[in-house]
Amino acid sequence: MNYDGLERSYWESQIERIRLLLAKIADRDSSQTGRTIPDDTDLAIGTGRRLNLTVMFIDVSRFSSRPSATAYEQELMLRVLNLFFSEMIRIVEDHGGTVEKNTGDGLMAYFEDQSGGTSGANSTQRAVACAMTMNVANEHLISPVLRATSVSPLEFRITVDHGMVTIARIGGPQRFNANVAIGNTANFAAKMLDLVKPGDIALGAAARNRLPILWQLLWTDLAPISTGWVYTGTNTPYPLYLYTGRWAKLV
Repeated sequence: MNYDGLERSYWESQIERIRLLLAKIADRDSSQTGRTIPDDTDLAIGTGRRLNLTVMFIDVSRFSSRPSATAYEQELMLRVLNLFFSEMIRIVEDHGGTVEKNTGDGLMAYFEDQSGGTSGANSTQRAVACAMTMNVANEHLISPVLRATSVSPLEFRITVDHGMVTIARIGGPQRFNANVAIGNTANFAAKMLDLVKPGDIALGAAARNRLPILWQLLWTDLAPISTGWVYTGTNTPYPLYLYTGRWAKLV
C-alpha cells in the first residue's frame, strides 16, 4: 500500500465497500448487528504486553447532543454509527493497525512498526495516512449518504502519539473483560482530544518526530496551547502539533 498518497484502486474499493455496507444495513435489523472489534485472545486476564506503539484515538464530536430519545431516533443513530465505524475500522486495518477499544463514540487503535515490511513507512506515518484516509472517506463517501437522508454528517477529531505502551487484558474470565492501553503515550493521546477541534489531526511531539522530514516541515504546526504535560527530568513542556496535510479526493 502507498502511504504517500491515496491510491485510485484503494479509493474505488472504498466506494464499493461502503455501497455494499449500505445495502446490508438497509436489509438488516440494526439492533441485532454490531461493530466487530478484534479480540486479543493471546492475552490472559491480568496479563499484558509492553510494546513500542503509535496510538490513535478517534472521537466523534458532539455525539451526546444528537437526538436519541425515541425508538426511531435510536434506530437511526445505530445505523449511522454502524456505517461510520464499520468503515473506520476497515481503514485502520487496511493501514496495518489494530482496533483495541470501542468507546461508544470513538475508537482507540494502535500501530506497530512492521519488521521486514516493504512499504518503508513506520507505524506513525501509517497512522497519519490512516487519519487522512478517514477524513477523506467521511467527507466524500459517508457524509453525502447521511445528507441524502436528512441526517447531519458526523464530525470527529483524531489524536496520535508514539511510545512504550502496555496492552493489558483486565476483568473477569467469565464476566466483562476488555483490553486497555496503559502508559503516558496512551494517556496523552486520549487527554489531548479535549484540546483539539472537530476535523483536527493532532500529534504528540514523539509522533511528529517520526514522520518523514517533508511531512514535518510542510504539514505540522505547533499548537498554540499548553498541554499540561512535561518531559521527565527537564520539566520542559511536551508540545502538541496539528497535522494540516490532507489527501485530495480522487474523481
